[in-house]
Amino acid sequence: MNHIQEKTETTNGCGLFKNLKRLFKKKSKKNKLKHNSRNSQNEVLIDSRGNQTHGKESSVIESQDEKSIYGLSEIEDIALKAIDDVSGELRDMSLLIHDRPELSYHEQYAHDLIVQYMKEKGFNVTPNAFGLKTAFVAEYRSESGKGRVVSFNSEYDALPGIGHACGHNLIAISGIGAAIGLKAVLEKFEIEGTVKLFGTPAEEKGHGKIDMIKAGAYEGVFASLMIHPCPTNGAFMKFLAIQSVKVEYFGKSAHAAGTPWEGINALDAIVSAYTNIGLLRQQILPTNRIHGIIIDGGKASNIIPDYTSGRFSIRGRTIADVHDLRPRVEKCFQAAAEATGAKVKITWEQELYDVKTNDQIAERYESYMNTNFGVEFPSKNDQSMISVGSTDQGNVTYSVPGFHGVFDIHPPPGESNHTPGFTKQAKTELAHLETIKATKGMTLVGLKVLVDDSFAKKVRKNFEESEI
Repeated sequence: MNHIQEKTETTNGCGLFKNLKRLFKKKSKKNKLKHNSRNSQNEVLIDSRGNQTHGKESSVIESQDEKSIYGLSEIEDIALKAIDDVSGELRDMSLLIHDRPELSYHEQYAHDLIVQYMKEKGFNVTPNAFGLKTAFVAEYRSESGKGRVVSFNSEYDALPGIGHACGHNLIAISGIGAAIGLKAVLEKFEIEGTVKLFGTPAEEKGHGKIDMIKAGAYEGVFASLMIHPCPTNGAFMKFLAIQSVKVEYFGKSAHAAGTPWEGINALDAIVSAYTNIGLLRQQILPTNRIHGIIIDGGKASNIIPDYTSGRFSIRGRTIADVHDLRPRVEKCFQAAAEATGAKVKITWEQELYDVKTNDQIAERYESYMNTNFGVEFPSKNDQSMISVGSTDQGNVTYSVPGFHGVFDIHPPPGESNHTPGFTKQAKTELAHLETIKATKGMTLVGLKVLVDDSFAKKVRKNFEESEI
């Protein structure tokens, strides 16, 4: 186990914005929770947030071996206070990113802004990392250089036309805040470990994290954590696996009125393919999805089109479901070519895996959020029935134990992710406060991974035993 001792040197605190509206007000004189195995079940204790507990241990670390001369609630407070201390700065950064939306692989402003900020906070930062112009890694190691590595992800790309309609400005600051929280603990106590913040570009249209996996970014990482704004709270929501495909048909042009029999109609081919897909949907699993568009349908109505193209996406609850569905979709494309005489070219794009949620991490996150911050969650079973899209974080969770929680920023009814209403909500004070709350919950999970060997073993076991 990591034996926790407070360092003799002190560290400078971050400046606190005076106009910050605190989400959690702490008492000026707090009664520290004393860990004592002789406490009776009926004894009322006061924890570090002034809440009553009945003979229970701190909600952060439960392992008996971790009880040092310092109450473990103090470690928790150090991490959470560090987040509070920079909340105003994170709010300003979130608004700057929100007001200057950048598309996938072109997030230079957000990249430079965060890189400079993390340098100022004492992290070792590598900009333009892993062969990507807008990726970075910010790292802080304990003095020993040993221990587990916990990483967080910051996304910051926007959507074309509607800006930050998926709230990536909030994801950006959640990763920053969590990294700062763990760094504060590593600085103050003799705890072995490393915290890394990955700046991950191109989640919306691309696969930045997959590029980073291939470049070795997540090698040595014990657990990868991130959270995402949504219209609800959850830790077990299903992020679907997805693979997109471009299909092209090549025919022969002819005069549509004069000599149509001399042509090979590529538009007929793409329309047939679309129809075939529609018919296939009746015979696929209800958890699968197929959707697509026609990109190029010809140039003029009086010309038999000699070229058409479309883009389709197939999704499943697991990447295995996508693999099972893929050949059936290909047959729909090929049948259209056979029926019309056109030639077909099928180009499959990068696979995005489903998120393989680590149960130990997710359960701990929900516990912290509920116990410490009063956040309510649907049941695990109800959450597992909800599909919330796809993400390249899924590929990360197939590489290391991972988590992709969602938190409610209370958008107006009918204004979920990828809508103009969500864009507007993502810059509100309420959205910021909910982000800080969720950031704290995620930070506490990362802290437990760092200091609790028993919990870390359970996390690893769950990862190894889960189906791939």
